[in-house]
Amino acid sequence: MIKIITVIGARPQIIKAAALSRAIKNNFSDKITEVIVHTGQHYDANMSEVFFEELNIPKPNYNLNVGSGSHAKQTAAMLIGIEEILLKEKPSAIVLYGDTNSTLAGAIAASKIHGPVVHIEAGLRSRSKAMPEEVNRIMCDHVSTLLFSPTISGFNNLVKEGFNKEAKAPFNADNPKIFHCGDVMYDNSLQFSSMAESKTTIISKLKLEKDKFILATIHRNNNTDEPERLNALFRSLNDIALKYNLDVVLPLHPRTAKLLETNLTKENYNNVKGNAHFKITEPASFLEMIALEKNCKLVMTDSGGVQKEAFYFEKPCIILRPETEWVELVECGTAIVTDANEEKIKAAFEKLSKGVNLKFPKLYGDGKAAEFICGEMINCFT
Repeated sequence: MIKIITVIGARPQIIKAAALSRAIKNNFSDKITEVIVHTGQHYDANMSEVFFEELNIPKPNYNLNVGSGSHAKQTAAMLIGIEEILLKEKPSAIVLYGDTNSTLAGAIAASKIHGPVVHIEAGLRSRSKAMPEEVNRIMCDHVSTLLFSPTISGFNNLVKEGFNKEAKAPFNADNPKIFHCGDVMYDNSLQFSSMAESKTTIISKLKLEKDKFILATIHRNNNTDEPERLNALFRSLNDIALKYNLDVVLPLHPRTAKLLETNLTKENYNNVKGNAHFKITEPASFLEMIALEKNCKLVMTDSGGVQKEAFYFEKPCIILRPETEWVELVECGTAIVTDANEEKIKAAFEKLSKGVNLKFPKLYGDGKAAEFICGEMINCFT
């Protein structure tokens, strides 16, 4: 029996952890014990607690209640808390997801006491170290023992950075093993797709028609905190909604909600508020997001996770960032990077909304990534 410490903190990590917890419960309960640590990086109930209930995820064994703060304060508080738990629990390995401050803190804490790190979503690169997430994911990768990449491009990135794809056991931070395993979020999307239709009412509540609305999410601080960028994004959404007679559903991230009236010009704010096509809502639950993604015409987002979810449900996506770590979406033509450039956003919408020659190949595995990961952890740490 091996014991793993799973560290989660942000909304996407909570959802990703559901796949691994489900695989352990259904297939590996006699071989893996999971201890869940919630850092409290996302502390809003709509951004965190609801997911445990909705997705039937085991409640955390520990909650560090870190909350908001600067990158340094958040990471430092997590480091202290995670190290104490690692020393107490003495796990076989720590499991980390993605690229948040929780990921970074877990990687540093474990590596300093020579504990094995398992990184899920390894190898992803946006090629921009101006993104805090890029720094976090690189640093985590380079202290990990097992690295599971959801894409072949991520796997190839690791090889280019010096990881040996032919490494032989025993594995450790100096002799890590890298895998191309598929995406645990694809596992979840298959698992929860039908549930989203039966357990949510958001489509009827918002009076939406299938393929007649845009799903938009805006939350990255370089978009919300910079008035010029935020105004460009909302002008684009407003103009597209009016020109094409489409609703825009915008589940509003708490950060965006706080800054909307402050950072939009008065004219832009009034135009948005006065546009009946805009349906601004509270943060959506995971099942509600799936329902919206399945039924929308097109997705516009600065979220990495939502980019992929759009692809899972064969929806074109406009990426409201200057780059993406999910480069294969752009390469296959189903997504276009526009940043906060109004002309590029409108041109991308014009192109993608026609849906001509859009193909959605199976890039993210067979829906059994979590089972594969569990099997390899057992092989390595037993």
